[in-house]
Amino acid sequence: MSKLTIFRTAESVSPKHPDKLCDQISDAILDAHLREDPFARVAVDVAGGHGTIFVTGEVSSSALGVDIPAIVKRLAGDVELIERISAQSPEIASGVDTGGAGDQGIMVGYATNETPELLPLEYVLARKLNQYLYKQWPFDGKTQVTTADGAISVIVASFQHAPHNELHTAIIDWVKQEPLALVTPGATPETITIHANPAGDWDIGGFDADAGLTGRKLAVDNYGPRVPLGGGAFSGKDASKVDRSGAYIARKIAVDYLKQRNAKEVYVYLAYAIGYPEPVETTVIIDGVQERVVGYDLTPNGIIKTLDLRQPNFEARAAYGHY
Repeated sequence: MSKLTIFRTAESVSPKHPDKLCDQISDAILDAHLREDPFARVAVDVAGGHGTIFVTGEVSSSALGVDIPAIVKRLAGDVELIERISAQSPEIASGVDTGGAGDQGIMVGYATNETPELLPLEYVLARKLNQYLYKQWPFDGKTQVTTADGAISVIVASFQHAPHNELHTAIIDWVKQEPLALVTPGATPETITIHANPAGDWDIGGFDADAGLTGRKLAVDNYGPRVPLGGGAFSGKDASKVDRSGAYIARKIAVDYLKQRNAKEVYVYLAYAIGYPEPVETTVIIDGVQERVVGYDLTPNGIIKTLDLRQPNFEARAAYGHY
């Protein structure tokens, strides 16, 4: 019986991709509030495209110096801004004020020993290639890497203002330089199928070519499609929202168990009820064996303290994934 080949694929998008621009605007607004008010309650979503940016959501904050038009202009250029921000619902606030979770949700944490980053190989490769190409073409772009039994099989890359031949050459140069691409068996430029700008070269990108939306790149923000997605988006949300803080602590727990148990792969599942501080599920699966998570304060306030999540440093996390 022949051995079944295992294919795995992940993508990455550049910071100038429309969805990622929306993520960064949402988190830049969050950061601006946290600089003045570390206890600000922020849930901001952004939709943008074709000359207009729409910023909406809920903010309860004592910050007075948040200049949303300036933030939008810095990240999106000269566009029309429509702003609809209101205060957080008092019914939600009443549960958060007592230390409860800002929403219900399921968070998935993951760690694997197959890369130094403790992230899936195909995901790391797609992101590294994206970062490499973005240095040469700092515009809208996407990369996608498929591995076959751990070796790169196919690379897809589309970048704005990148001539096909130059982009193809840059991809080959990256393969030759990237250690992770070469430690896998059979991964050489000659054995990899490369699709550089497969739909043709393109110069119209970003918000001029497509619409964007906060939270639409969840697989890119997390671990790629190999790992199940849990709750909602991260960007634009302060850490009282367990969609963000619960996901971050789930990643830390997965990394901790991976190292402590010398494991190959760890999944962590947390689940919360709105208004309640303690999670309703705390599961860790270590190389296929399930246990309960122990030894962590998993209340929203406990997570915020453990990970120091009142600091205004979220915009940078929105660019290339949060782990």
